[in-house]
Parts: sequence; C-alpha cells; structure tokens
Amino acid sequence: MKKMLEVRWHGRGGQGVWTASELLARAAISEGKYIQSFPEFGPERMGAPIRAFTRIGNEPIQMHCAVYNPDVVVVIDPSLLKAVPVTEGLNDEGILIVNSKEPPAEIREMLKVERRKIWTVPATEIAIKILNSPITNTAMLGAVARITGIVSLESVEKAVSELFSGSIVEKNIGVIKEAYKEVKSE
Repeated sequence: MKKMLEVRWHGRGGQGVWTASELLARAAISEGKYIQSFPEFGPERMGAPIRAFTRIGNEPIQMHCAVYNPDVVVVIDPSLLKAVPVTEGLNDEGILIVNSKEPPAEIREMLKVERRKIWTVPATEIAIKILNSPITNTAMLGAVARITGIVSLESVEKAVSELFSGSIVEKNIGVIKEAYKEVKSE
C-alpha cells in the first residue's frame, strides 16, 4: 500500500454513503491502520447528493480536509453519473467503482474518461436479491475491498458484525461476499 489511500464516496442522503465509509474505516482500524472517515452534506435532506471520504494509511494522517484528488471514487447511486462530476480530481491512475450492471466500457464512454480504471458491480440487483431492499452501500464496500485490497474481506465482515445486529449482519455479509465476487473490470 502506498503511504495513504484516499476514497471519495458519492451517493444520496439515506443510501448509507457515510456508513460505507465508516465500515471501511473500521475494517482498516482492525488491521492496525490509521484512518479518517467523514461525510460532506449539502442540503441535509433525504435524496440529496452527498459525499463521504475515507483515508487509510500506515502512518498517522495529518491532513484534515475533504478528499480533492482521490485514488478511488465509489458511486453508490448511478444516477449521479450524469448529475455530479464524479471523476473530478480522480488521478490518472485512479479507480472508479460504479453500481451498475452495465459493462465498464459503457461507463467509460458515457463519462468520456480514458486512463482511469473502471469497475462495475450490479449492487442494486445483489441488494434486492439478498436484502429485499435496494440499499447498496455494503455491496459497494465489498467491491472496494476486492478491488483495492486495502482491507481484507474478513476485516469488513468483522466491521459489519460490530456495527449491526441480528439477521441484518448475515444478510449484509452475504451482500458483501456476492459483490466481492461479481465486480467486473475491463
């Protein structure tokens, strides 16, 4: 891992964007890494576009600001691809992970990006199948764990078990594992 990995999450209020960021951070803490996880809200209402940020490093993190040049951008709500500039600041070697059943090449063409690595995962379909709900944040977390390798699948499962309770734990772990397997790149 490089000195620090910066992740920017895009979604809408109520979709669990900050929860996904927080779960990733908790997984990293359990592996002895340093973290930051925080949201950025605009108009605080359900359905409004929001962003959350996660920083993970092997050393204490001294910066305290939004993530402007992320290594990874995660788009939980695919309707945001046309509504907000999700690739803004993403470095040329950056990774874009999108909740979409479309192949990565279609996302690349729609966004008109060339160099970045694009991955897709049918998170909505996975969540509906397992949770009976279109809440996709944990599916996207599974995709992030697989693609970046920044945390292990076991650490993500542990974080989910610590934050949630009851049957929701096993269902979300099922969503995470399915997304981990189903993520696709070009």
